[in-house]
Amino acid sequence: MNSIYSFPQSLQFNIGSAIDDAVKQFSKNNEGILGAIRSVAIRSIQGINWVLSSIPWFVLIIVVIYFGYRVSRKIYVGLLYGAMMFFIGASGLWSHMIDTVSVVIAAVAISLILGFPLGILVAMSKRAENIIRPILDLMQTMPSFVYLVPAVMLFSIGIMPALLATVIYSIVPMVRMTSHGIMHVDKEVKEAAIAFGSTKMQALVKVQIPQAMPTIMTGVNQTIMMAMSMVVTCALIGAEGLGLEILIATNRVEMGKALLPGISIVIIAIIFDRLTQGLIKKKEVAEQ
Repeated sequence: MNSIYSFPQSLQFNIGSAIDDAVKQFSKNNEGILGAIRSVAIRSIQGINWVLSSIPWFVLIIVVIYFGYRVSRKIYVGLLYGAMMFFIGASGLWSHMIDTVSVVIAAVAISLILGFPLGILVAMSKRAENIIRPILDLMQTMPSFVYLVPAVMLFSIGIMPALLATVIYSIVPMVRMTSHGIMHVDKEVKEAAIAFGSTKMQALVKVQIPQAMPTIMTGVNQTIMMAMSMVVTCALIGAEGLGLEILIATNRVEMGKALLPGISIVIIAIIFDRLTQGLIKKKEVAEQ
């Protein structure tokens, strides 16, 4: 009688062990290549961290104030961003903020380098679209915690698996928005460029990409926001920064100590979001 309500064991299968064995074998067979990738990635993050740490704190705040003013044309907006940055430093979290921003910058840079050409490929090739779009759907709907497991299996605990998981999670909007922007450029504009002697590549570079730039910049904005959302999650596998401070405070059930780094993450996300949104609006105004 139980077999009516419970799924029969004879029809069940378990491929989890096979996948684990395959990933472990791949990691073992390609230990040298994975080690080189790990070394390059860690050095890149350390380089970004060194650059940011070499900038005096008040200079970094002035830079934020300047760009806040430039994108909004309102001095009080820039001063507000500067005050928010000052709050992070006053909370004793400046160095942790630098660690977090270093990983985010590295992850966003890799996502842009990989996502932009992939988006162009999806827009230009129907076959590529049919292959890549289901993969993007899977990446976008898969819980972010799932990315941590294969990343750790390949690169062990530390900043490298955190970077890999962040890239996988944040690259999707870049690919989607790039392809969307290029595919929805007015066909008459493209046909006019070709009629005047442009090749398909020239029409892409000189017409379609510039016309799609506001949409592409929206993809950049969303990529940054997705990378920021992985900060706390990646602390589970050894990523340092504000996320680790939240994780430690949570484990100790210290609400006050968790609140400040949480607010700091929100501040960084707001500043990144507003600055990139300002660039998008300026781009749209320039094209009108």
